[in-house]
Amino acid sequence: MDKTIELVNSIKDIQAMPSVIVRVLNVMKKPTVSMKELGDIVMYDQSLTIKILALVNSAYYGFSQQISSISIALSLLGMVKVKNIIVAVAMKPMMSNAGDKELWKHSIRVAAGCEYLAKLTKIMDPDEAFIAGFIHDIGKLVLHMNNFKMYSKVIEINNDGVDILEAERKYFDSDHVKTGSLLAKRWQLPILLANIVSYHHNPSLSSIPVPCNLVCAVDKLMQENFNPNVLDKDFLKTIGIDLDDVEDLRTTILQKADLLISDLT
Repeated sequence: MDKTIELVNSIKDIQAMPSVIVRVLNVMKKPTVSMKELGDIVMYDQSLTIKILALVNSAYYGFSQQISSISIALSLLGMVKVKNIIVAVAMKPMMSNAGDKELWKHSIRVAAGCEYLAKLTKIMDPDEAFIAGFIHDIGKLVLHMNNFKMYSKVIEINNDGVDILEAERKYFDSDHVKTGSLLAKRWQLPILLANIVSYHHNPSLSSIPVPCNLVCAVDKLMQENFNPNVLDKDFLKTIGIDLDDVEDLRTTILQKADLLISDLT
């Protein structure tokens, strides 16, 4: 059996996407969808209701008045932002269990960074950019859950300068791009998201390279051991970012992301 298939099949908890995400994505696929349908999903989940109310009243979104009604909160945020929040909240237990919260935090930071740069540069829809950034590393879930101690060794040699994909292949005979691609197919993710998962380390191989390049750049920017030399300077120039501004950009994104992390924990 192919090692990637074997790794994914060995983790029963990851065979299916969390049910609340499935319900939300099914609702969002409809040609016409009402806020009430989305609201019904949220209102029957106490933790989602609390998180959405906390977020709508947070500095991250910056609404001027205090919101205490979930229906008003949903209408202010809009359906796509609500979907993104639901995905982020629903994936948190799985990601936190797999990676001691750091995987989830990194995913939120990349999501916030992609959303911020998409707004700044207009290269893609900011809401799509958020979810693309959030979902990019889902393949790491499989490796973390398969053997967390072994994955700690991956992180160790990655911190010493070994490429993350090479490090994963050394210990797992596969990598998070391969496991993520298989998950994307099983979860029937949209083409954009499947491409991000499959090509965020090699955007030029994707049929839609621009969003893959965006996620690739922000992913590198949000690494603990950030090295500006690994960024694609040509891509940054095309979206109007000067390399001299990269440290300031990283600080800005981290501040925004940490606000969101605080409100979601």
